[in-house]
Amino acid sequence: MILWVDAAHDPEENMRRDRALLACAEQGAEPVLRLFTFAPHGITLGAREKPDVALDLDRCRDDGIPWAVRPTGGRAIFHADEWTYSLAAPLDHPEWGGTQTEAYRRVSALIADSLRRLGVPADLVRPERDTAATSAAACFASTARHEIEVGGRKLVGSAQRRTQNGLLQQGSVLLGDGHLRLADYVRADERAGLRAILGRSACHAGPWIGDRTRLEDWADALLAVLGDGVRRHLAADGLFLLTLENAGSYTAALAQLER
Repeated sequence: MILWVDAAHDPEENMRRDRALLACAEQGAEPVLRLFTFAPHGITLGAREKPDVALDLDRCRDDGIPWAVRPTGGRAIFHADEWTYSLAAPLDHPEWGGTQTEAYRRVSALIADSLRRLGVPADLVRPERDTAATSAAACFASTARHEIEVGGRKLVGSAQRRTQNGLLQQGSVLLGDGHLRLADYVRADERAGLRAILGRSACHAGPWIGDRTRLEDWADALLAVLGDGVRRHLAADGLFLLTLENAGSYTAALAQLER
């Protein structure tokens, strides 16, 4: 696996990068776990959501709030005060591929283990604990199997997309209350009460993470869980991962870059 500790980008650029990683995974490329944040803060929608139905686009435009549609499913998220991840892998990869349930469980277990190393009492949701959505507007208004929670409240929201040969899983780890801002930008008939719903159903890792909010802090914890054999790239050093074509592995390209 390659761990790419990327930087902050706007919603459209972050989604573009994840689509590119999925395209490489479909060609058999080595799995890539990308860590990133959003600047400016903004909104992503699930792949099946219609922006003009899910959001008040006029208010988004007036307030300068960018938005984009994710390659994965799920519902809307306001990305602020969070760590975000994506994992792209070939479906036939022996460790990070497999069925939807296997892949989802494996990635979520990795994320939960890394958070526990940082002192967060994170737990995987049991299958029988799936909850129905209390709001169709927001990802963090409900919890699904193999997602991550603290004290029965959702901490990490994740979604997966699968193609014929590859998979992409995306997720957001809440570090503060910025996700509550979604209530300001959904359509008017969804707005009333959404902030309170999100406040009840979700929590954030701030009390345990403290000031260790750099992506590098999380990357160190992930590497401790993953063990040997993982290569880390920082920010622009990982851009080659987006452009490699027809590759079975990034190893050869990496060797060329290091000459």
